[in-house]
Amino acid sequence: MAFWVFSANKSSRINQTLAILITFCSIVVSLTELSSILSNAQLALYLNRISYSLVALASIALFFFGLYFPKRDSNRYLLSFLISIVGFVFFIISTCSDLIIRGVEVKSGVVSLTYGSGIDFLYLVLTLEVIIFLILMIKKYFNITKIEKRKITYFLVGLGFMLVVNLIFNVFLPALWDLDKYSIFADYSIFIFFGFTAYAIVKHSLFDIRLALVRSATYTLVLAILAGIYLVIAFAISTAFNSGQTSTEQIISGVAISLLLAFIFQPLKRFFDKLTNKIFYKDNYNTDDFFEKLNKALNVTTSLRGLLERVGYIIGTTLKAEQAFFYIYTKDNHFITAGTQHHGQLPKHDVDSIGVPVTDEGHGVVVASLLEDKDSIRRMMVSHKLELVLPLVQDDKLIGYLCLGDHLTSGYTNRDLKVLNTIRNELIIAIQNALAVHEIREINESLKQRIANATKELRSSNAVLRQLDKIKDEFISMASHQLRTPLTSIKGYISMVIEGDAGRITDPQKQLLDQAYMSSERMVHLINDFLNVSRIQTGKFIIDKTAVDLSKLVGEEIDGLRPNATMRNMKFIYKSPKNFPILDIDEGKMRQVVMNFADNAIYYSHDNSSIDVKLSVEGGEVLFTVKDTGIGVPMNEREKLFTKFYRTSNARVQRPDGTGVGIYLAKKVIDAHSGQVVFESVEGKGSTFGFRLPLKTNQTPKIPPTTVPETTTNS
Repeated sequence: MAFWVFSANKSSRINQTLAILITFCSIVVSLTELSSILSNAQLALYLNRISYSLVALASIALFFFGLYFPKRDSNRYLLSFLISIVGFVFFIISTCSDLIIRGVEVKSGVVSLTYGSGIDFLYLVLTLEVIIFLILMIKKYFNITKIEKRKITYFLVGLGFMLVVNLIFNVFLPALWDLDKYSIFADYSIFIFFGFTAYAIVKHSLFDIRLALVRSATYTLVLAILAGIYLVIAFAISTAFNSGQTSTEQIISGVAISLLLAFIFQPLKRFFDKLTNKIFYKDNYNTDDFFEKLNKALNVTTSLRGLLERVGYIIGTTLKAEQAFFYIYTKDNHFITAGTQHHGQLPKHDVDSIGVPVTDEGHGVVVASLLEDKDSIRRMMVSHKLELVLPLVQDDKLIGYLCLGDHLTSGYTNRDLKVLNTIRNELIIAIQNALAVHEIREINESLKQRIANATKELRSSNAVLRQLDKIKDEFISMASHQLRTPLTSIKGYISMVIEGDAGRITDPQKQLLDQAYMSSERMVHLINDFLNVSRIQTGKFIIDKTAVDLSKLVGEEIDGLRPNATMRNMKFIYKSPKNFPILDIDEGKMRQVVMNFADNAIYYSHDNSSIDVKLSVEGGEVLFTVKDTGIGVPMNEREKLFTKFYRTSNARVQRPDGTGVGIYLAKKVIDAHSGQVVFESVEGKGSTFGFRLPLKTNQTPKIPPTTVPETTTNS
């Protein structure tokens, strides 16, 4: 049993400590029985001392088994250290001194022990260790799941029975009344413990040792057959060569037999592996192959239903389940079920009744056959032909269940439950990823529908806006034409009054009339801007090029704006270049560009500042710039600066009556002359506006009509 338990899981502390405990107990019983039939007193003394020393080591193994079984208690470091030290001290004392067993007498074939002065203290320590072990187990018993309680109940009953019998017949009776002749009852109590443990293993899957049984049976049969073959061949050779065989021939025949046995060992082993697997493990499967197949399935698709169906099929066929399916909670307390074909359908209230607590104890597999008959969960699982339910819990959140039906051949093993617990985390991660994709797809579908509806509304609104834009352009064009005639008359009459045609005027009157004249002049320019915008929209914006002295044109426009600048305590700095080339440009529209740039510099600059105007020839191009120290243009609004009717936020505060068409038209005029707009700005420190024109322009392009606002990349 110790060999089987250890082979079932060599890395488990529970299996290791139990195997050591069983081994020590077996050796103690064997040595005690052997010493009782010896006639040599000295040998019997050694055997009994070894036996008592192994009892000290067995007590250490018993404590650590209680520490690890069924779950490790990690807060017992000091106690573990003390128990280990005490056990090893008594091991050394029992082996190397007469403090425990002082001597042995053999009279009439009966062995009698003479105990030393330390025997009572040893019994006291052993009793305390047993009490500590029982306290540990009792505390753990009330903190484990019902399934784990079923598994360990018979084991603990057998172990407790063995401990009580040993305390009575090996401790209390010899210590209190010097009765050690009944110790045989204590020795054989170990078989009761083995019986209860074997029942717990077979009936309640305490340890899954069938694989150890398979391997033990395999090697036993192989060794038996090899031994038989060796005996037969050796006997035949000995008989055949008995009369005249030399020592050399015996050596050769022995080597030949060894080689023959080595040659047939592996085929025999493989044969008995298959045979014992069919007997003990006919439903066996390779876990590595299963994990590999499952990993591929988890990575093949992101479709939630497709993932659940594929994984459910793999798990169901591997574990030989009648049905295998998932019950997964989705958004808004909905759920989705998918798995093998024709799987059962669980009503939501039945699933909710499982009520797996969100704790480590609740993460295990729920086995219907291990639940009590009156348990509501068992009745629900039996009614739906379910044997196993694996709760899928992560971060204290239940996302669903994996449900398996009855086993198709025999029943689920402890190995199957371990496999399910092993793959649980991978299933949870894959399902959560698929759930996220599923929710994203649902959101995408909803967004597509909403976008389609919004697009339809936008198209309808855009059609209305196009019509309104057309009506607006027609109104601007009509209003501009109607306003030009009276404004021209007003401008002419004011000019006549200023020149004295209506009589002499005073200086204050002249100053007021100059303001009125400049306002009418600005109104004329504004109307011309609106007319040009309307012409651009209708495709009637024509560039009429003639030979123009741009240096003279700039000087005239700057001179015309000086009075306005002077009123604001500003001044223009402009030096007309000498021998400036004559350009082929549209004079009226270029005047409008120069005037717009310079006029903006006046309105968006601070009082008592200077405006620097430059005109030069650089690298085969004409460069014109107007640099101010005004409010500048915010960085996040520059892309829209040259679009129709757009004004920056700080410009609207500085000059509420602006229209936003001046630099838009300037950009169009410069583009029509195959030039580039010059623009630089630092918010709060000023801006530079201007243009570059090629010295030779042979084309007079006609600007195509536009019906939607344009955006222009700043140059």
